[in-house]
Amino acid sequence: MNVVLDVRGLEPPEPFERTMEALADLTPDQVLTLRLDRVPYPLFRILDRDACRYDWRDDGADGVTVRITPPGVELPEEE
Repeated sequence: MNVVLDVRGLEPPEPFERTMEALADLTPDQVLTLRLDRVPYPLFRILDRDACRYDWRDDGADGVTVRITPPGVELPEEE
């Protein structure tokens, strides 16, 4: 199941706070898909620390998309 969180246009720290709330509620069968204005390098350090799996892509003028799974769960192939 995919959970989509679009935080484009929000001022810091709102995107980070909403992302952390969504991650806390994520179940092993879910993938969190984030839509952001920029690459969230500080978030990547936290995801690495917590052993979450993630990937990201640059969507050009539309921002960035990041997909995240909970710790220990493999990231599925993108549809």
